[in-house]
Amino acid sequence: MRAFAHAVLGLALLSASPGFAQPFSFGQVEGPAVVMLSQERLFSDSLFGQRVQAEIEAASNALALENREIEAALLEEELQLTETRAAMSAEEFRPIGDEFDARVEAIRAEQNDRLRILTAQADAARRFFVQATTPILVALLRERGAAAVLDSRAVIYSVDGIDITDLALARIDAELGDGGEGAILEQLTTGAP
Repeated sequence: MRAFAHAVLGLALLSASPGFAQPFSFGQVEGPAVVMLSQERLFSDSLFGQRVQAEIEAASNALALENREIEAALLEEELQLTETRAAMSAEEFRPIGDEFDARVEAIRAEQNDRLRILTAQADAARRFFVQATTPILVALLRERGAAAVLDSRAVIYSVDGIDITDLALARIDAELGDGGEGAILEQLTTGAP
């Protein structure tokens, strides 16, 4: 209980101190020296981020459906091989079984590669988003007169007006939009956006 009282007293002293969250003029508009935004929301709530998420979900669903179809076909083939094995000697069946096992491993490796590519595309989309939005955010910071920006996940307490996420989202949507024509993930693979 005493620790809580000390923390409240400390906050009261900080908020009463002359330098705490006081505005200063760095650019055209006065505002707090430090602003915050939610990096996660910038991506997930932006038109670009929503489009990327929709493309990733569609590709993931298509891959999962294909995996289920492949699994069903291989299971059926395995059942047929089990029946065939009953009529053959172990020496006769071994090459057939080895070929089936090798094919299954190759298919599994190919599907895993496709999943890795999809994950890499998702990572590339996030990197592209950060790269494309950095100049927008820097301009916004200058306009607001802010010297620094913190991610909202790292902020415990803040004053009103310090969170610029909604303003940043509006600017990003206006300038970047949803990423333009064509599938974004394919564009990132070819380096087109």
